[in-house]
Amino acid sequence: MANMSLKKNEMPSQSPEIRRNNYDEVALGYTEKMAIDEAQRCLSCKNMPCVSGCPVNIAIPHFIRKIAESDYEGAYRILADSSSLPAVCGRVCPQESQCESKCVRGIKGEPVAIGRLERFAADWHNEHCTASPVKPESNGHRVAVIGSGPSGLTCAGDLAKMGYDVTVFEALHTAGGVLVYGIPEFRLPKSIVQKEIDNLKALGVKIETNMVIGKILSIDELLEDGYEAVFIGTGAGLPRFMGIPGENLCGVYSANEFLTRINLMKAYRDGSATPIMHGRNVAVVGGGNVAMDAARCAKRLGAENVYIVYRRGEAELPARAEEVEHAKEEGIIFRLLNNPTRIIADENGNAAQIECVKMGLGDADESGRRRPIEVEGSEFTIDADCVIMAIGTSPNPLIKSTTEGLDCSEKGGIITDEHGLTSREGVYAGGDAVTGAATVILAMGAGKTAASAIDEYIRNKAE
Repeated sequence: MANMSLKKNEMPSQSPEIRRNNYDEVALGYTEKMAIDEAQRCLSCKNMPCVSGCPVNIAIPHFIRKIAESDYEGAYRILADSSSLPAVCGRVCPQESQCESKCVRGIKGEPVAIGRLERFAADWHNEHCTASPVKPESNGHRVAVIGSGPSGLTCAGDLAKMGYDVTVFEALHTAGGVLVYGIPEFRLPKSIVQKEIDNLKALGVKIETNMVIGKILSIDELLEDGYEAVFIGTGAGLPRFMGIPGENLCGVYSANEFLTRINLMKAYRDGSATPIMHGRNVAVVGGGNVAMDAARCAKRLGAENVYIVYRRGEAELPARAEEVEHAKEEGIIFRLLNNPTRIIADENGNAAQIECVKMGLGDADESGRRRPIEVEGSEFTIDADCVIMAIGTSPNPLIKSTTEGLDCSEKGGIITDEHGLTSREGVYAGGDAVTGAATVILAMGAGKTAASAIDEYIRNKAE
């Protein structure tokens, strides 16, 4: 029987008072009863508008119908046909602006909780099914994938399912890319990421860590070594700064460094080999998901006051509404329509305050958001012995600087066609290395597109 409730089933979660003192996952997941009840809200539309909002084209109504029928493994199988990382996507993808934004139930109420149901099906599978995926028969062809983030893992997984011998080269000591160094444990447990990676390994994907392509090996050397195609999924790990006075002071971090120390190096643990400053007053500059992650981590490190300093208003915040809500619940202070102008040092040369100017909003700019305009004479200061810059990242220039004939944009992104093909034959790219910092699911979609193109390229060469 259809559930015509206008509201989603609420997601159970830790209370703010408890979770801001631990790194355990905030959202606890649906129970079976809740999942079935939510799945029954889906109308199983024949034209499936929700699928048009999914970058990897999951057959959404089909997997939801399986949940409504209590066939949770069947739901997972449908997800796995299109997505190599369903447990990840169910947690971190912005469904509200993608698949759920197309759901017809959202016209007169809240859309079906597609992301929460995806997480439920993936978690049920991981808890109840111990059998590893079956490795396909080899087709005798080799492909190299550079980077083990969402685009690289997706490309590797899709090619492995087709029978390709795939090797992933990862620069860090742990596979997972931004999934392990960028997203905190309380949003995406690393055990979940490892489970997804283990599934890819069971398909035959080889992962070599501590391999900095462009230093240890070049793309040309990979091609000379017998790899018939290369996919570049190196992400956007080069942090941006504002260029204001004081950014070189002790106590000023890029969000990349701050989150990598916490998420990958476990700096929040006592006696960590890679410690991090525990600021009393922390200012995070930026308004995206990375800024929310950094602010919430700073709170968990014991900061008394954590500020989000953002030059636009709340309506223009690029972070997911859920992340903003969670941050507010945990006591993060939002200083909106404020823009930093300099960081002020104490007598020891450490960050002590951040000077800001108040902003107003003018007409919309090219992004569609209202342009921030400085209010003259409105300078003020905020006490901040730790400042975290979370204003975006750019693709690392190492690959382009060591690869002849690889065309890149002025912003450093690798230029590709719609299939992910670069200016080099047999070399493909996707994800943040092409677009700059974007979402996990968009990177996965790019990896999926490139895998299909690589398969066609190699098969055509073999004929």
